[in-house]
Amino acid sequence: HCPFCVRVRLAMGVKNVKHLIHFLANDDIASPTALVGKKIAPIFELPEDNFVMGESLDIIAKIDTDPRFGPTNQILPASGRKDIKAWQKSVQTLLRTLQRPRYVATGLLPEFQQIDGRHAFIKNHQLPPYEKPEWKGDGTQENPGMDMDVKLKLYAEAMAADPTPLVEDLNARLVELDDMLYSEHYCSEGGFSLDDVDLWARLRSITIVSGVQWPSKLRSYMDNLSALGDVPLYDEMAL
Repeated sequence: HCPFCVRVRLAMGVKNVKHLIHFLANDDIASPTALVGKKIAPIFELPEDNFVMGESLDIIAKIDTDPRFGPTNQILPASGRKDIKAWQKSVQTLLRTLQRPRYVATGLLPEFQQIDGRHAFIKNHQLPPYEKPEWKGDGTQENPGMDMDVKLKLYAEAMAADPTPLVEDLNARLVELDDMLYSEHYCSEGGFSLDDVDLWARLRSITIVSGVQWPSKLRSYMDNLSALGDVPLYDEMAL
């Protein structure tokens, strides 16, 4: 589900770079720490070169400038569009409320196959209106964070709540984004770019929410880049 990981999957798919995907359980700290010294994702490894790196945009820059992975500079740089960034920020709370409980409720995403992985996500990812310091704490006795039983209860309540008002709000916001989209093949004029890598990776998570009404151009955009990048959407497991 991680949009930073999806960025890399989309870019590699668009470039038709054959690769192996290893999904890490959400509570797996040892594996990424052994590779890059901390728990982060994505991680890109070339065993034949004894090469390992993190950070999604650095990985994409690596594969798009190395001729071993096909023609170089296929992905245009980010345009710096402020309208799309502002839209993303404006829906952050709405999407967290809808998406986060559904990630762990499906039981189908590989990083959440086991209960410890689901609980690790719930432990570390706050639901609105709570902010991260209040949810996680800071490791001190004065601010130990919220009790895990409370977090589980809040996730369960969010999943059980009628999503209709939130989905209706999201539907209206997607109409706004549809107007910002340059075409059904790329969001900014000129061709496939890092704008698409970031935007599509974030929008993909919306497909885990049932009942969303996608405007025509935006839905075609989601489907077209899913096919081009060989990264499936979540429609079949939407809740």
